[in-house]
Amino acid sequence: MPSDPQPATDLSLDSLTTPLAWSDGTGVLSGCNTAFSRWFGIGARRLLGWPLAGLDAGDGRLALALAREGGDEAPLRMRRMRLRYADGEDRFADLWLSRRDNGGWLLEAHPVDEFPGDDPALLLPSALSASLKGLAHELRNPLAGLKGASQLLARRVDDADSRELIGLIDSEVERLTGLVDRLLTPAPPRPHTPLNIHAVLERVLRLAEADAGWAVRLVRDYDPSLPEFAGDADRLMQAVWNLVRNAIEAGATHVHLRTRIEHGVRIADAAHPIALRLEIIDDGRGVPEELAEQLFLPLVSGRAEGSGLGLALAQQVSREHRGSLAYRSRPGHTVFTLLLPMHIETEEGSA
Repeated sequence: MPSDPQPATDLSLDSLTTPLAWSDGTGVLSGCNTAFSRWFGIGARRLLGWPLAGLDAGDGRLALALAREGGDEAPLRMRRMRLRYADGEDRFADLWLSRRDNGGWLLEAHPVDEFPGDDPALLLPSALSASLKGLAHELRNPLAGLKGASQLLARRVDDADSRELIGLIDSEVERLTGLVDRLLTPAPPRPHTPLNIHAVLERVLRLAEADAGWAVRLVRDYDPSLPEFAGDADRLMQAVWNLVRNAIEAGATHVHLRTRIEHGVRIADAAHPIALRLEIIDDGRGVPEELAEQLFLPLVSGRAEGSGLGLALAQQVSREHRGSLAYRSRPGHTVFTLLLPMHIETEEGSA
């Protein structure tokens, strides 16, 4: 039995939404708070006696950190750690590891969804953003010139073949002009109003049915207990539609839309008591490995005809709602996960 008092009896720790676990001097788990056992999917008593290093299902970084010697007492941060999970499906978290007075360790976990690499918002330097806007400005003038030239040319020809080619030029100019406009003038945020997420998803599914017909089976897996929450229904519809359309274009034959409530969720540096977990699951080709780290950047696409703006827009919409968008993917199984905090006004709070 450890010689120092166990924090398991500390109500201040047990009430925290951040998962915490601690070990004795031999590196064996000797306690955890309720948030850790709930997140890990195992009762606190069953976790007792587990080797702390045994939680690592990845590259062994946790064992190396636990074996470090010396007097460095500064907490050690380990990003995107893969941890063994009770249900057999690994989970991911940013970990903070710090020494305890008894020579053991305190482990603080910040759960994240699987995502290869750093936050895409951090990978996109401001210089690149400025360059894209500069390029868009430069493209506007030649596009306007092309449109004017095609209109003049259309007045001088009368055969069907020439008119068909001019029509093709016009349609491509319109498409490129729309792309430039989206780069230069992204949609401004609007005040959020109460919405039913399932009504939003039904709009997306109607579009998907019209687009894919009988080629794709669309599956609803909704949590009927989800309450309304404040958001922008049109922007969320656009974001989810982009994700569903990407699945269809990746050759999916089945696309599942799943909604669930999650409690005690941490998104970035903010803790939220309740959140919506929306998953778009498909059996398509998956995310190409060479695009994994840049997938959410503008103009990055796995298709020759793709604009590369769909996922960037979906990521932006998630941020507008103080949420997150992440994914995990392998051929035949891709899951995009949208986490949105649900700030629900009670009658008391709105009075």
